[in-house]
Amino acid sequence: MTTVLIVDDQPLQRFGFRMLLASNPDTEVVGEAAHGAEAVRQAAELRPDVVLMDVRMPGMDGIEATRRIVAGGGRSRVLVLTTFDLDEYAHAALRAGASGFLLKDALPEELLAGIRAVAAGDAVIAPSLTRRLLDTYARQLPARPHGRPADDDPRLRALTDREREILIAIGKGWTNTEIAERLVLSESTVKKHVGRVLAKVGARDRIQAVILAYDLGLTRPNSA
Repeated sequence: MTTVLIVDDQPLQRFGFRMLLASNPDTEVVGEAAHGAEAVRQAAELRPDVVLMDVRMPGMDGIEATRRIVAGGGRSRVLVLTTFDLDEYAHAALRAGASGFLLKDALPEELLAGIRAVAAGDAVIAPSLTRRLLDTYARQLPARPHGRPADDDPRLRALTDREREILIAIGKGWTNTEIAERLVLSESTVKKHVGRVLAKVGARDRIQAVILAYDLGLTRPNSA
């Protein structure tokens, strides 16, 4: 059973999410919050598996609430709901430690699948948002001299050559299946490599690994 805290300042929106989650036998709504400060308090008290977080709310917004929930070190993971015209908020929420993004008009099955994935420790971004978000994010980074990655970064030095390949593949947004096909590995081997890479670089999940790959210059916008 996946426990969920719903955070949204719109009562009808919260009601809709609650009805959807209540109709699913694998999810349980343990709380609702109308603003960020309340979300932080309830996340600490209820310790839900997933916090379904709106971005724009009065008072403390979803970005700051996400940052505080993640910084608290609890088990709760944050799934942010966003829209196409809020890309800048999505980038900030990535930095804050969100484990995923979905559009508010996502299909019910997409939302439920996203909640399950985040609860399991995976990351999820709406397919239509992935490249746009990451490309826009990457263009905001300062250029590295000669376009070279930060090879002197201790997190990279801790990786084997194969693990570095895996980190680059994660940064490009490849799934485990795609990594297995392109690097000619079994999916079980890829899964083990991904786990080791996340542990060595200190990434909470794949999204944080993607950010690291961009920050260190291992991948750039539109790299294939």
